[in-house]
Amino acid sequence: MLVFLVRRFYQAVLVMLAVALIAFALFNYVGDPISGMVSQDASLAAREQMRQELGLNDSVFVQFTRFIGRAVQGEFGLSYQQQRPVAQMIMETMPATLELSFVSAALAIAFGVPLGIYTGLHPASWLSQALLSLSLIGVSLPTFLIGILMILVFSVDLHWLPSFGRGTVVHFGWWSSGLFTVDGWRAILMPAMNLALFQMTLIMRLVRSEMIEVLRTDYIRFARSRGLSSRAVNFGHALKNTLVPVITVAGLQLGSIIAFAIITETVFQWPGMGLMFIQAVSFVDIPVMAAYLMLVGGFFVVINLVVDLLYHVIDPRLRIDRERMAHG
Repeated sequence: MLVFLVRRFYQAVLVMLAVALIAFALFNYVGDPISGMVSQDASLAAREQMRQELGLNDSVFVQFTRFIGRAVQGEFGLSYQQQRPVAQMIMETMPATLELSFVSAALAIAFGVPLGIYTGLHPASWLSQALLSLSLIGVSLPTFLIGILMILVFSVDLHWLPSFGRGTVVHFGWWSSGLFTVDGWRAILMPAMNLALFQMTLIMRLVRSEMIEVLRTDYIRFARSRGLSSRAVNFGHALKNTLVPVITVAGLQLGSIIAFAIITETVFQWPGMGLMFIQAVSFVDIPVMAAYLMLVGGFFVVINLVVDLLYHVIDPRLRIDRERMAHG
């Protein structure tokens, strides 16, 4: 296990360096950030002085090395737009994004897994067919369109839920949360459901297909022939083997929820990292954009590592194979 963790750590470092290099190299050719920081009447000398102060006249390699050195220390430089430390801006917006992402993931799993189990155990029932038909909406319609429709129905027409913002939040040091207030829950319901809809339908369809496939295997037939109850067979044997690929998809989808929360945060004006990234793109704020992509890449790396570790907890065959490889 230790060798496995060390190997994955080195792989994670290489991945993060690749993500940082690609992001920084791409964003250096997006445009000139000085144009958005100074007035149109600014002289060429003033522009050149600002470029010198920000280190934009240095080579890409020098700028990238400087960025990596600061990132290792948790510093990402100053925002070109706001002239504030990027790390401070991330700390202010990260709680909103993580809270939205985890609530969305919890909703996707809480609804997707039971619905997948039901449609897998009763594939021919009318309710299963109706659920599968409805799931096409979550797969087919764009996230921003579903979000706009939700705002139209629940905010404009029914006046049930707010259409933007995070509501009332409670601060715990640098962390802020809206899950401790009624107003915060009302604010997070629509964006969380909007973000969770695609993941929920994906998990439901995956659990359904895996459940149907597992129920057709020989060991399930043998378990039934031994006289085990349907509950023991379905949930004690079939469901456990169904969860292995589900954990993979659910883990990766959590990373994608964090990464693609940009659209939901923009539609609902959710004050998270995604909205911060969109605003940074508009002003060619290179430090913010590069830091955001590095942070999202870090989330993916950590989530993949956790998924690999969960494999060993659920599937003992992986532990046996890895022990055999370790002993030659």
